[in-house]
Amino acid sequence: MSIAIGQNAPDFTLFTSDKKELTLSSLKGKNVVLLFFPQAFTGTCTEELCHMRDNLSVYDSLNAEIIGISVDSVFTLGKWKDDEKFGFTLCSDFNKEVSRLYGVIYENWIFGMKGVSMRAVVVIDAEGTVRYTEVVENPGNLPDLAALKSAVEQLG
Repeated sequence: MSIAIGQNAPDFTLFTSDKKELTLSSLKGKNVVLLFFPQAFTGTCTEELCHMRDNLSVYDSLNAEIIGISVDSVFTLGKWKDDEKFGFTLCSDFNKEVSRLYGVIYENWIFGMKGVSMRAVVVIDAEGTVRYTEVVENPGNLPDLAALKSAVEQLG
């Protein structure tokens, strides 16, 4: 991961599954959890994001905004969000710019696919500073969800 703890989180603007633009810097004053994931509708991605959905009240109580990011289209993410009833924002990095900016992209992935987001977590504090990162080497594995929660809790 090219993003280091202690640095300012690089700003970006992406379209959400609701077809609205979201700019990271517009969330200043809130803690932010960026969840990069390979592809909607796949087993481990669904398990990870359903865990976040089921624990959303915990993150809400910690003033944390959860943002899921993948290279899927806004239409795919919208359908998946509706199906799974995710109560947080999903953003399309269809052009792969943010995944590359954060250094969390598989240039070559399975089935000949190129440019797919890795499974990674970035926790950003209310001032915009990166406080926790994790890149999961095997995309079939979940991130350390307990460590993620602890990192957000430490932000106060």
